[in-house]
Formats: sequence, structure tokens, C-alpha cells
Amino acid sequence: MIVRDRPNLFQLFFIVRGSIILRILPQIVAIFLLSALIVWGHEERPNLVVSFNGSSLSLLGIALSIFLGFRNNAAYDRWWEGRRDWGQLVYVARGFARQTLILEAEGEAGIEARKTLLRLTMAFAQALVCLLRSGSDDSKVLRLLTSSEAEFYHAAQNRPNLILRLISADLARLKAKGAISDIQYQMLDISIGQMGAVQAACERLRNTPLPFGYTLLLHRTAYLFCFLLPFGFVDTLGWGSPFVTALIAYTFFGLDALGDELEDPFGHRPNALAISALADTIEINLREALGETDLPPLPQPQDFVLM
Repeated sequence: MIVRDRPNLFQLFFIVRGSIILRILPQIVAIFLLSALIVWGHEERPNLVVSFNGSSLSLLGIALSIFLGFRNNAAYDRWWEGRRDWGQLVYVARGFARQTLILEAEGEAGIEARKTLLRLTMAFAQALVCLLRSGSDDSKVLRLLTSSEAEFYHAAQNRPNLILRLISADLARLKAKGAISDIQYQMLDISIGQMGAVQAACERLRNTPLPFGYTLLLHRTAYLFCFLLPFGFVDTLGWGSPFVTALIAYTFFGLDALGDELEDPFGHRPNALAISALADTIEINLREALGETDLPPLPQPQDFVLM
């Protein structure tokens, strides 16, 4: 996720970090060179490289803009929903830490039980990052698990869900021992259910992309539109056509590329959500709730990027 102050007018045209310009630069250069070739061919061989009235392209441009706007709105909704889900997880984890304070009334055994529950909650947040962001290192999860828990973790297909089951099993044992009442058990179990709901919502976002046919239609139309532009404006703009075409290509291809990044809110690109930083924040908050004082600093952006 890009975290930086609003740039001034001079910086606005030279910012690369966080921009999608590097992703779409090959397409822009290709469109520019193709447009220059069309202008040259029209001047040298006007009977072979013909032109037409560019006003008809305005209708296609308007339709394409509407479709791109709709797709980007849908992609941003996915991005914002993912951020809301992780915000809910932060809220539930902090609330769970407060709810487990009731265990400390049981003495040393209750204090150890609370430490176990919060340790597993930290592990759940880190494991959820590994599930949602492919290629993530699970060392942050393993250092929070015991050797027996790590064996179950490696054998599980849905590892965050396994950790929730371990938490639920600990709560069931505490209830069976009489360490917590039925009402207290229900209160704590509701928090576990809310964590599971966050996981299910994030899995839905990750496993249900926008319809491929819709994306394919936009890609084809954008390329076709930029290819036809020089033919429509070569008589009006002449050698200015490649520059105008490149600018329009930057707009359309840029919106399309930005939509791709927002569509995958848990990915590795700079505009993805900072779920790893949020999981680290949850761990720091819960360690502080346990009374630890030697805490690492909260995650900070590196080169304006927080992941």
C-alpha cells in the first residue's frame, strides 16, 4: 500500500514509486511507434494508409471510459472490503485480549491459559497473511507455535482455520475444568467466530476474481481503440498524433492496470493492502496486552510502500 503525502505540482510528474507507469510503459511505447509509423505511411503512401473522420471514435472512447470506470469501481470495492475485513480482525483481536483477562482470576494456570490463547491469536493473523498472499514466509507463524502445534500446522490444508480450532479446543478444555462459565465461554467463542468470518470474507475476495470475460472485453477494446486513433487524427494532428495517442493510451492502459492491482487486494504489488503490517500490528498489540515491554516498533513504510 502506498503511504505518502500528497505530492506538489512538480513532484506529480516525476513520481515513479507507486505509479503504474512502469507496468504500462511497453504498451505506451508500442502505441507511440505504431502511430508514428502510421503517420509516416499516410504521408508517403496516402492511398495505402488511409484515414477517416475521428469523430466516430469519440463514441467508442466514451463507452470505453464508462466500462473502465465501472470495472475500477468494482475493483476498488474489493480493495476497500478487504481493508474493512482486516480492520475488523484488528478490532476483534484487541477485544479478545480484553475478554481473556477473566482467566487471570484463576491464578497462574489462568495466566498461562491466557498467554496460550493470545499466542494462537497472533499466529492466526500471521497464518492468514500466508494464506492470502502466495509466497509469504511462514516463519512468523512457526515461531508462535509449539512443536506439536507446528506438526498440525504443516499437515493442515487450511492452516488459519486449524489455529482457530486449536483456540476453540483450549476454550472447551477451560470450560470443562470450570475455569470459565457458560456465559464466559459463549462470549469468547463469539470472538473466535468473528475471526473465522473475517477469514471466510478474505478467502471469498481472493478466490473470486472479477469475471474474466468482462476484463478480456475491456483489454481488447482498449487496444483496438488506441490502434485506430492515429487513423482518425492523422489529417488533423499530423506528427502530433503519436503524442496524443500515447497520452490517451497512458490514460486507458493506466486505468486498466490500476484496476488489475486493486482487484487483487492481497497481492504483492505496491497498491495491495498492507496485511503483513496489520498482522504485525495485531501481534504487537497482543504482546502489549500480555504485559510485555520489549516490543518492536509498529510497521513503517519503506520507500513509501507498506506491505
